[in-house]
Amino acid sequence: MMALQPVLLNGSWCSSRNPEGTFNATNPATGEKLPEIYPVSGAEDMELALTAARQAVAELRALPPEGIAHFLETFAAEIEARRDILVQTAQAETGLPAKPRLAEVEFPRTTNQLRQAAAAARDRSWCRPTIDTAANIRSKYASMGGPVTVFGPNNFPFAFNSVCGGDFAAAVAAGNPVIAKANTGHPGTSRIFADAAVGAMRKSGVPSSLVQMVYRLKPEDGLRLVSHPLIGATAFTGSKAAGLRLKQAADSAGKPIYLEMSSLNPVVVLPGALEERSGTIAGELYGSCTMGSGQFCTNPGLVLLLEGSGSDAFIESCRNHFHDSAAGVLLGAQVLSDATAAVNTLRDHGAELITGGHPVESDGYRYANTLLRVSGHTFLKSPALLQTEAFGPVSLIVSAEGLPQLIEIIEGLEGNLTGCIYSHTKGGEDDRLYDRIAPALRSRVGRLLNDKMPTGVAVSPAMNHGGPYPATGHPGFTAVGIPASMLRFAALHCYDNVRAHRLPEELQDRNCTGDLWRLIDGQWTQKSI
Repeated sequence: MMALQPVLLNGSWCSSRNPEGTFNATNPATGEKLPEIYPVSGAEDMELALTAARQAVAELRALPPEGIAHFLETFAAEIEARRDILVQTAQAETGLPAKPRLAEVEFPRTTNQLRQAAAAARDRSWCRPTIDTAANIRSKYASMGGPVTVFGPNNFPFAFNSVCGGDFAAAVAAGNPVIAKANTGHPGTSRIFADAAVGAMRKSGVPSSLVQMVYRLKPEDGLRLVSHPLIGATAFTGSKAAGLRLKQAADSAGKPIYLEMSSLNPVVVLPGALEERSGTIAGELYGSCTMGSGQFCTNPGLVLLLEGSGSDAFIESCRNHFHDSAAGVLLGAQVLSDATAAVNTLRDHGAELITGGHPVESDGYRYANTLLRVSGHTFLKSPALLQTEAFGPVSLIVSAEGLPQLIEIIEGLEGNLTGCIYSHTKGGEDDRLYDRIAPALRSRVGRLLNDKMPTGVAVSPAMNHGGPYPATGHPGFTAVGIPASMLRFAALHCYDNVRAHRLPEELQDRNCTGDLWRLIDGQWTQKSI
């Protein structure tokens, strides 16, 4: 029997202590189990990780921001040295195409966001130093004082990986050690990233337990981890059901947890846009909905139209795109099962199947590209159930009888990551409709788009990858966009009448970098006091 793969704890690769079981990853394109066997870590692994992380917290207090920045940049270089094996392993574990998805899109995004995090750590402006000279009160954001545990999703094996992705980069740049709980869909990929982290830790001189990783935990151990007294905060990307269980445990212990869970990302297409470029928008909807086999948190799962004005022709054009294309690979058996159940729920509550709506027979896991429709009247009879997320290549079109009903539908939507409005490029009647619709949609989404599908999430300081519940657990934070995403993993430290030589560098009278932005007596400035 093949030996269990080691876990990364307390600065080294080691055997799991009294594992609770084992598992294999599966190639979703073929349905075959991959040969490597991974442990399900138990309480002993968790306690060792927490104890080691506590020591790392103490060591990080003495490490200047340059040390963190050096680690993140070295880590990016170590990842780049493993590019080919990472792409090969991730393709086998996820079924995602090597090119362009993994090698040319997600891989450079991952190393880029690590380097952006390094730049923010070095610059220090993220910590928002604030000084009231008259009262001699000074404050800044700083590390949590406990490790951040990151639960990564299955659909982004690189860019959101718990060992190197956006949550990881933000947590480390803010000065926190990370305990990564790898996604069990791509454990081998995560192990390679963790090995790159070990190389970077050794080369950069950061604490040896800055990064630790286990592959899987029993559900009850995951609940204990997010609520443990030594934990600083948790980041989770995944299903609403799992996220809410973790949130309940973390909340009961007063521990911060940041969740990304469920989103339909409504797309409103106005009559002028249909008259002007109906076929083009139908193609864009199809491309966005089926990209990555629909397994994006920004997948446009809900399309809102006004009846008439070319809506039937638009729906027929969409049907042709969805019907005439082959189904892509889903990430696993559970994704296939959940997509099937979600579509059944939509149909049970009045949605009419236009095309698709069934698993595709194959060796792996595939679901037919699926389009459904429902009237606005029927939607309003069961709005909660007709907002069931189908994680996969599925979209529901809602045809509203008029503007009042369309606004009623929008106002009843759950919180979403994104919302989009397509309108006539030259304005006209669509401008009047936009002005009525946009305020209602604005309150239901984190990111409002015009005339583009929501699938892309740029790694930009201005990006908001968040939104009202249940898209996330808190609408005031983003999982993408440095330095804003770092504030999830920071505590506000205040110093009242503390002697000058005892203050953190960022709060002393002299500007410690010369470029650091500070709010001094109500004015943002880079000047020294």
